[in-house]
Amino acid sequence: MNARVPQMLKQYNLRHTEAREDVLDLFYNRDFALSHGDLESQLDARFDRVTIYRTLKTFLDKGILHKVLDDEGTVKYAMCKEVCQAEDHVHHHDHVHFKCLVCGHTTCLDEVRIPALALPEGYKRQEINLLVQGVCPDCHN
Repeated sequence: MNARVPQMLKQYNLRHTEAREDVLDLFYNRDFALSHGDLESQLDARFDRVTIYRTLKTFLDKGILHKVLDDEGTVKYAMCKEVCQAEDHVHHHDHVHFKCLVCGHTTCLDEVRIPALALPEGYKRQEINLLVQGVCPDCHN
């Protein structure tokens, strides 16, 4: 297990459970987003789907993970690079996500910012998603 996992759980005042440690460890060992199904298969049925779902929800609420939508409509999750918990518990990730058409991995491109959008009066922004598709550097070589 990655040594930072127990520290992160402590930092966010989360109880140390095997499920939380194992799920968080999977994210530390990947630089791409994972779906609920990805986690289930990686964890070899050690935890039921509800436990994994609740763990993901807790990590979202605490600002440890954020949602990443891809072209298949599947919700994936990625580690937040910085503490992003807002008072309203809404993640404000204004960066681009990139999906490789060869390997299928979706990664956060934190350095590529989404320009500010001016919405018409009466509309309130909840989240912005921008997905770019192409070939990642690993598959391009």
